[in-house]
Amino acid sequence: MLRTSASRVLDDSDRDEVLALLDTDPVANVFVSSRVRAVGLNPARLGGQMWGFGPRGALVSLCYAGANMVPVNAGPEAVHAFADRARRQGRRCSSIVGPVDAVSLLWERLEPHWGRARAVRWAQPVMAISRKPAVPADPWVRRVRPEEFDVLLPACVAMFTEEVGVSPNLGDGGALYRTRVAELIRIGRSYARIEDGRVVFKAEVGAVTPQACQIQGVWVDPELRGRGHAVAGMAAVVEAARECFAPVVSLYVNDYNRSARAVYKKVGFAEVDTFMSVLF
Repeated sequence: MLRTSASRVLDDSDRDEVLALLDTDPVANVFVSSRVRAVGLNPARLGGQMWGFGPRGALVSLCYAGANMVPVNAGPEAVHAFADRARRQGRRCSSIVGPVDAVSLLWERLEPHWGRARAVRWAQPVMAISRKPAVPADPWVRRVRPEEFDVLLPACVAMFTEEVGVSPNLGDGGALYRTRVAELIRIGRSYARIEDGRVVFKAEVGAVTPQACQIQGVWVDPELRGRGHAVAGMAAVVEAARECFAPVVSLYVNDYNRSARAVYKKVGFAEVDTFMSVLF
């Protein structure tokens, strides 16, 4: 058995070192980096713990352990240390997501203790664009206004259910999900084309750092698919995100979703990494 050093729970005194490590790969680490930049490392504000591997002043790897578990720059020794802590603590996350090598090894260690996952997405290409989109933007895509929350919410629920396989309304009746949708609208990171009270296309900028941002929740009304709304809509969101948030725009997508991958490539995204997700 591989012997490892123990991981440790980090706090705000580690913030600068954590951010320096996250900044070594700003696209892959955009979600975790955005959380740390926004709220720091206090678990009450972070919504979970940040585990570190390596001594103070020489951190090697991280693992965000909140609603999602996200390993960062985690080689085999760090993964084993994080898996040991996660096994002792018990499952508290709804997913494990991150670079495929780290997540696959982490899940190999945890599955015997946590049991079967609801779904495993073995390969999810990470795509990024750092230039003007290759296609014209939809001029009707704009920021969603707070008073349009009730118009947007059903589209968000439909997207989540289609993508994840379960409704976000389960458990707490959708309260946390509604709060998140409303927050993204409030801070100007929800975009849509809305016609006569109907959402044609929508997407959100879910994570933002000075170096990169990440698009999520891309959706087109099923009755209107195949008409170019996704390509033009994504071009509009990329233009807005690069102007308002960060020079690099990223996302990740299931490898089997060929139509979505084709859309993103038309816009000008290129594959830069591969993620894996384990869903509970």
